[in-house]
Amino acid sequence: MSELTEPTGPRPHVVVIGGGYAGTMAVNHLRLRTDVDITLVNPRPQFVERIRLHQLAAGTGTATADYGTLLGAGVRLVIDSAETIDAAARRVLLASGAALDYDYLIYAVGSTGATPVAVPGAAEYAHVLAELEGAERLRYALADLPVNAPVTVVGGGLTGIEAAGELGELGRSVTLVCGGVLGPSLSGPGRRSVARQLRKLGVDVRESVAVSEVRWDSVVLNDGTVLPSAATVWTAGFGVPDLAARSGLSTDSLGRLLTDETLTSVSDERIVAAGDAAAPSNQPLRMSCQAAIPLAAQAANTVLSRLAGTTPAPLNQAFTGQCISVGRSYGTIQLARTDDTPIKLYIGGRMAATIKELVCKGTLWGLRKEQAKPGWYRWLKGGNRPAQQPAETQAALR
Repeated sequence: MSELTEPTGPRPHVVVIGGGYAGTMAVNHLRLRTDVDITLVNPRPQFVERIRLHQLAAGTGTATADYGTLLGAGVRLVIDSAETIDAAARRVLLASGAALDYDYLIYAVGSTGATPVAVPGAAEYAHVLAELEGAERLRYALADLPVNAPVTVVGGGLTGIEAAGELGELGRSVTLVCGGVLGPSLSGPGRRSVARQLRKLGVDVRESVAVSEVRWDSVVLNDGTVLPSAATVWTAGFGVPDLAARSGLSTDSLGRLLTDETLTSVSDERIVAAGDAAAPSNQPLRMSCQAAIPLAAQAANTVLSRLAGTTPAPLNQAFTGQCISVGRSYGTIQLARTDDTPIKLYIGGRMAATIKELVCKGTLWGLRKEQAKPGWYRWLKGGNRPAQQPAETQAALR
């Protein structure tokens, strides 16, 4: 086999696929045991702060961090992509042709952006704001446009709101096409707060219409309206990599790995999932770093329990709400019940923007604390599992 193939030896080997919020937390939490070899597989040499991609695209901030400041001692980083998982052989085959043998595998591949095939021109002309490369391409495209050039953001979920707000605060002419309702996961007062803030920034919000076609210089709405659009940003759909399905593992309709309540794959007890690509009991949590990081710690605990010969604990995770930035000056904190259903209580304006920035900074701070002291991380527990939601609603909740 290739030079990376490592036969299972006396020290157990755990491979983690995906170096986002979930994967990074998982490898650091696994270091609670010092007799485990840990390998992280990620296609990029740097950590991507996905919650800041809208800032990178707008040219108002950065969205990457050095893995050297995030990964604990002893974690081996392999810059490569997983092509397939051979569960029978306990082996991950990589795009480079190399392979990694494992005793346990943590599946933390995250989510990706998606443009609908049914919308003509979307794949050709729209910028998808879900990956580092897409955000960088949008940033270059915007840099070549005058500030008054019309920009259309498609999708009224949190990603669309944050992208529209960031661009609107820069004085750009922005239209936000929601395709239904603004902020579908927000309750009444929180939604009104976001709408007010977008209006202050000059964003034209079209709630009840959807995009039926994307052209190189315009978008066509389903009511026949043609909007000039020098740059179109698509945030209306999210998917997950098809690695699990391609490997013959059981998945849900979106392609997330199906697991039990301990996050163990229903197809193979040596595979554990965390983050956006996990579907525990076919009831996935909202795609977010707020869910991914606790899931990762729990996934690592499941592996550690199996290595110790003890019974893993079932999923127990609560939510507190959602933080939405609308530019750098405004924001909304929508509070929620522990099962992630919103309540009619929110914080808005500049205070919310300050809280959101602290949350973003605190996310990396927490990963670094876990790097320095494995087992430091604790998460809010006691939440009831939310009702299963369809894939399109999950995407909108981002």
